[in-house]
Amino acid sequence: MTLEPPPFYLSRRRFEELVAEAIEEIPERLWQVVDNLVVTVEEWPSRRHMERVKLSPGSTLLGLYEGVPLTKRSSHYTLISPDKITLFRGPILQYCPLDETAIRTQIRRTVLHEIAHHFGISDERLIELGAY
Repeated sequence: MTLEPPPFYLSRRRFEELVAEAIEEIPERLWQVVDNLVVTVEEWPSRRHMERVKLSPGSTLLGLYEGVPLTKRSSHYTLISPDKITLFRGPILQYCPLDETAIRTQIRRTVLHEIAHHFGISDERLIELGAY
């Protein structure tokens, strides 16, 4: 009988460090335009998250932008709770090969994808740009 090596484990703390690294890699010029935005980590998307983006059960959601994109804001956008980007640790760890480099790459890709939504860029446009 052969014993298989244990699966790769990445702690929540290390995952959050990788998210912070991905955020730090974003150019300062871009961050100067970002407005009223927080980035969080959750283990798994809730049913509400899945319904919000109209994903069926069994689909994968790696990240989610919730808020009012910069392109849709008007002068009435005041005293509003921050927009929120959530990265989902469980799905990202399942989606990636079992090594930290692949996880780091996927986290960066997901952060950039969700920030694009903050700037009003749709999934369709991201596909056209080859960024999806």
